[in-house]
Amino acid sequence: MKSRKSAMLALVLATAALPMAVSNVFAQPTQPGRAPVTEAEIRYQAGGSPLAQEDMHQNINPKAPAMTKAEFDKGRQVYFERCAGCHGVLRKGATGKPLTPDVTMAKGTEILKVFIKYGSPAGMPNWGTSGELNDAEVDLMARYIQQEPPTPPEFGMAQMKSTWKVIIAPDKRPKKKENSYNIENIFSTTLRDTGEVALIDGDTKKIINIVKTGYAVHISRLSASGRYLFVIGRDAKINMIDLWMAKPDNVAEIRVGLEARSVDTSKFKGYEDKLAIAGAYWPPQYTIMNGDTLEPLKIMATRGMTVGDQEFHPEPRVASIVASHFKPEFVVSVKETGKILMVNYKDLENITVTEIGAAKFLHDGGWDSTKRYFMVAANQSNKVAVIDAKEGKLTKLVDVDKIPHPGRGANFIDPKFGPVWATGHLGSEKIALIGTDPIKHKANAWKVVRMLDGQGGGNLFIKTHPKSKNLWVDTPLNPDPKIAQSIAVYDIANLDKAPEILPIGDWANLGEGAKRIVQPEYNKAGDEIWFAVWSAKNQKSALVVVDDKTRKLKAVLNDPRLITPTGHFNVYNTTHDVY
Repeated sequence: MKSRKSAMLALVLATAALPMAVSNVFAQPTQPGRAPVTEAEIRYQAGGSPLAQEDMHQNINPKAPAMTKAEFDKGRQVYFERCAGCHGVLRKGATGKPLTPDVTMAKGTEILKVFIKYGSPAGMPNWGTSGELNDAEVDLMARYIQQEPPTPPEFGMAQMKSTWKVIIAPDKRPKKKENSYNIENIFSTTLRDTGEVALIDGDTKKIINIVKTGYAVHISRLSASGRYLFVIGRDAKINMIDLWMAKPDNVAEIRVGLEARSVDTSKFKGYEDKLAIAGAYWPPQYTIMNGDTLEPLKIMATRGMTVGDQEFHPEPRVASIVASHFKPEFVVSVKETGKILMVNYKDLENITVTEIGAAKFLHDGGWDSTKRYFMVAANQSNKVAVIDAKEGKLTKLVDVDKIPHPGRGANFIDPKFGPVWATGHLGSEKIALIGTDPIKHKANAWKVVRMLDGQGGGNLFIKTHPKSKNLWVDTPLNPDPKIAQSIAVYDIANLDKAPEILPIGDWANLGEGAKRIVQPEYNKAGDEIWFAVWSAKNQKSALVVVDDKTRKLKAVLNDPRLITPTGHFNVYNTTHDVY
C-alpha cells in the first residue's frame, strides 16, 4: 500500500512539474539572446494562413504517435490557422521555436500537451486554458507536431498562368480619364475579412466602389503614373485596378503563389508602369510581371543560406519590396535569411541580383526623405538595416528596441538632430528616431538620436506628412483596450513633451466591438489624417477623419460596407512615397 501511495505521489509531483519543465524546454527563443515573444507579436503572427485549405500528403513516421488521415488533416488545418505564422510552414522555426520531429518526439506527447495547453514564458499562447482548443484538440496537436511536416505544393509558371486573367485588355481601356474623381486623393482601404478593398473619394468621403480581391489584402501599391492600383491578398492573389475607368475596377488578376504579402511596380525613369513584382511567403519566391497585364515573366527563388551562421533555409519568405528611384531595380527583403536583394530588371533574360547581408527576420520598411536609403526592420534582431540604393550596399545596422514595426516609417525634421526616420515597436512602448542626413548632420546619421515613450507595445504604424507638425503612433495590438482604441500624437517641434492621447474609438461611436485603431494615413493635402477603426466581422467598424492642425474630429465614415477595415492607402502619398 505504501509503495502504491509513493508511486501516486511521484506521479502527482511529476505532473505538477510538467508546466515548469515545458517552460524550461521551450523558454529559449529561436535566436540566441533574443527576448521572449510578446502578446502583441503573437496577435500579429496569429492570422490564419491560406495554406490551411491546401491538400498535402501525409508522410507516415512509424516512430511517431499513430494518426488517422482524418486526424492528420484536422491537425494540419489547425496548425496553418494557428501556428504557421510563428513556427513556419515547414516547422523550422521563425518567431517561435522549431517544431520538427527531431525536437518534438524527444519531448513526448504528454509534455507537448501541457506545453500547448498552458503555454510558456517564451510567448507560446495557452491554447487550452484560453478555450481556443479543447483537450481532444490539444492531444491531436501534440501528436501532429511529432509527425513529419507536410510540404505544400510548389507554384510555378504553369500554375500562375492558369490563374492569370486579363479582364479588360490594355487596348480596350480608357485612353483618358473617364471620371471626375480627384484620383490623387482616392483611398484604397482593405476590408480584411470580406476579401475586398473599398475605393473612397477623399474629397467627398463617399465610397466609389467595393472591389473584389484576394483574401485579407495586405497592402495597396500604385504604378509610377498613379493610374493603376495593385493590391495583394494573403492568398497571393493580385488585383490590378484601373483608376481611369468611369467606375474604377479590376482589369487583370493573377495568383503568384499560395501565400504572399508584398507587391510593387517599377519606378525608375524610362520604366514607369512597365513592370510589377510580387513576393510570396509560399513558395519562397518572387515573380516579375508585365506592368499592364500581370502576365508572369520571371520567377526567382529565395531559398538559400542565412546571414551569420550561413545555414541553408528552405523557407525564406519575401517580406517586403520597394522600387528603387536610382536604378532599374527592385529591393526585395527576405525574412528568414536576412538578405536584401537588389534585383535589376533591365534585362530579364540575363537578370542580375546583388545580394546584401543584413540581419535575420527582415520585415517592413520605407525610404528616407531623399529616397536614396531604404530603412527596413529586422524585427527579431531588434535592428533597422539601412540600404544605400545608389551604391547598392549596406550602410549600417542600427540597434533599436524590441521588434521594430515601422510600416513605411515616418520622415521629418527633428528640431535638434535634423532629418530623421522613425519607427515604433511591437514589443515595447518606444519610438526610435534615426538620423538620416550623412552630409549636413553627419554626427547624427545612422544612429538612434531619440527614443520617445509611447502608450505601450503593439504599435504597427507611424505617420507624419511634410506639411504637418504632428507625429501619429497607433497601438492596435496592445492588450489594453483603452490603449488599442486610441492614438498618440506628438508635437514635432517639442518632442520632449508627452504625447496627446486621442480617443479615436470613442469618437467613432460604434457601440460594442474591439475598435482597434490602425494605420494613420494622410490625405494628399496633408491637412487630414484618417484612421481605421477595426472591429470583428460581425461588429461595426468605421473610418475616422481628424483635422491635422486642430487634432479635432472632422468626420466618421460608418458605411455598413466598411467591414474590418485595416490598411488604407492614399493614392498620391503611396505613389510618391510620402510618409
